[in-house]
Amino acid sequence: MQTASTNIGERMGRSQELSDSKRGPVIGGHLGNKSIRDISWLLNIPRSTVSGIITKWKPLGTTATQPPSGRPRHMTGRGQRMLKRTVRRSRQLSAESIAKDLQTWCGLQMSPTTVRRELHGMGFHGRAAASKPSITKCNAKRRMPWCKARRHWTLEQYLPDCIVPSVKF
Repeated sequence: MQTASTNIGERMGRSQELSDSKRGPVIGGHLGNKSIRDISWLLNIPRSTVSGIITKWKPLGTTATQPPSGRPRHMTGRGQRMLKRTVRRSRQLSAESIAKDLQTWCGLQMSPTTVRRELHGMGFHGRAAASKPSITKCNAKRRMPWCKARRHWTLEQYLPDCIVPSVKF
């Protein structure tokens, strides 16, 4: 009789996908009315793997690996690094110009919408700057005495009675 593996490092952690030649005996053991624990112990495969193989085999009737669901990603890891580097170099670039740069440097044909989506996923967000009044030197000279004169005002002095009604108890 075989003994179960005692080396913890051999049984734990993510490993490569099982080959079809190892999946066949799992299904054979299941058809032979063996329990998942027995199949796992005999083949030295984790119970969760045995259970997963059987669960996938029942509705499909095959142990072959199915193609992943969803559309493949358009942007590769290299393209993402290039995109991040481009944005960090100049934060003022538009999505259209970034898409053109990626086309010339990496050969990635990408729309500006995809560029924005990728940047959003990386933590970059495009926001309009807050509008600030244009303060000229002349205007600053006039504002300074006005501000100094009102430095110690209270809130009631700043706002008229129609905006902030006084509360009397």
